[in-house]
Amino acid sequence: MPDTDSDSAVEESQTNAAARRARGEFVRSVSGFRHAIGDPDFPAEPGRYHLFVALNCPWCHRVTLARNVLGLQDSITMDVAFPNRTGEDDPEGPGWWEFAPDRIATLTGAPLPECTQETGTGRGVRLVRDIYRSEGSPERSVPILYDKRAGRIVNNESAKIIRMLNTMAGPLGSSLPDATRADLYPDTVSTRAEIDALNEFIYNAVNNGAYKAGFSSDQAVYAEAFDAYFAALEQLEARLGDGRPFLTGDHFTEADLRLLPTIYRHDPVYYLRMKLNGARVLDYPQLWRWLCRVHALPGVAKSGSLIHCRQGYFGRSWNGTVPLGPFAPMPYPQAYDHPDLAG
Repeated sequence: MPDTDSDSAVEESQTNAAARRARGEFVRSVSGFRHAIGDPDFPAEPGRYHLFVALNCPWCHRVTLARNVLGLQDSITMDVAFPNRTGEDDPEGPGWWEFAPDRIATLTGAPLPECTQETGTGRGVRLVRDIYRSEGSPERSVPILYDKRAGRIVNNESAKIIRMLNTMAGPLGSSLPDATRADLYPDTVSTRAEIDALNEFIYNAVNNGAYKAGFSSDQAVYAEAFDAYFAALEQLEARLGDGRPFLTGDHFTEADLRLLPTIYRHDPVYYLRMKLNGARVLDYPQLWRWLCRVHALPGVAKSGSLIHCRQGYFGRSWNGTVPLGPFAPMPYPQAYDHPDLAG
């Protein structure tokens, strides 16, 4: 399967990671499972594969977006973890993703209907940790692409998963005809080069940049990430200013898909939680209209949940209180149905 995405568009360099963390920088770890659907051990078959995700996680959001826009909802099953991890009172200890459909969200005072039991392994495990432990891995992250027939993890790197789902959508049993289904990574050299360049820029300045800002404990490191993030939004605003509907032109591609999870979260979550209060997306008219345009595509709105996002990000803050806004100019995500709000 062709894969020209550069490492820096997929994962963060681990050079001097311990020292960088010690001085207050957020350094994302590297995912360890890199098999692919289409490898001899993992043939492309409808009904064979399963996803483990959390809807508050932007890296999982990439994968649920790909599953939906490629018409794979019926052929790739999925389990959804609760947006907050286990607490100090859990018998297994704190910090684990768990499948807990009966757990009460502090934001709503009720269980979240999207959350599920674990059904992919056939063992009904509660903790994502135990899916990894069955393969001798200490990892704990989501998303996970899982082979139900082999009982094995295929891949846990979101950038790789969305690429393989696009490449194998037909053999995997997409409900959408080849002629009408989005091609997230078109097979032309110039388009792929453009997508690859955008992916690298978006990952470093926007996707991972939001975390660099929000989770830094050093003022200078935070300020650098903050400045790079808003400089990137300005560049994206200018890029969309020529009237193109999507980042590479007339068609929705992987570059749009990878940008959406961060932009979707910015106004209602990242503006506060990640200390990215320089401006709202609503203050960038072209970018706001792009967000509304993408959100209106079939399958996109059902790929994420701002309730899960707000619960997940704020529910793990120091006091666990989840903000109730914003409600002006209208509540989110309803605002994404109104491109005219940006003027």
